[in-house]
Amino acid sequence: MMTKNPNKYSKLSIVAGCVIVLDQITKAAILQTLPLNHSISIIPGLFNLIHIQNPGGAFGFMANQSSAWFPILFLFITLLALGLIFYFYRNTPPTHSLLATGFALIFGGAIGNLIDRIRFGKVVDFLDFYIGNMHWPAFNVADSAISVGIAIFIYHILFKKIPA
Repeated sequence: MMTKNPNKYSKLSIVAGCVIVLDQITKAAILQTLPLNHSISIIPGLFNLIHIQNPGGAFGFMANQSSAWFPILFLFITLLALGLIFYFYRNTPPTHSLLATGFALIFGGAIGNLIDRIRFGKVVDFLDFYIGNMHWPAFNVADSAISVGIAIFIYHILFKKIPA
């Protein structure tokens, strides 16, 4: 078990807090300025701002399924993931600062999307990248933080030793 360092949790609070604040500010701006299902072309042929609300999981997983229990399922999965990420963060040694940052990014992103699920029952997405008619699923700041955090985790799995 790792020695508990109070400064370690400051990093988690700062990184996750920044993700949450930036995520919620950008989503509030979209909610206030762009009607649902409308878009604004920013870089034609590559990037739009779009206002959609995703009732499903990551990248629209199960978004077209209709079931009253999905919100409860996604809430449970998010809370379970938060507990697991906190456990990993807590047990990451100080020598693995980048890995700890990755876990903090995932933690903040999960909370950002959890806030939407609690407030709206859906997640507000607004970043739309595409080439021609091929679109990446729309996403948001929280999704970006989660993706970067997972990339850092995968990097550690492939190229560095994961702490035991």
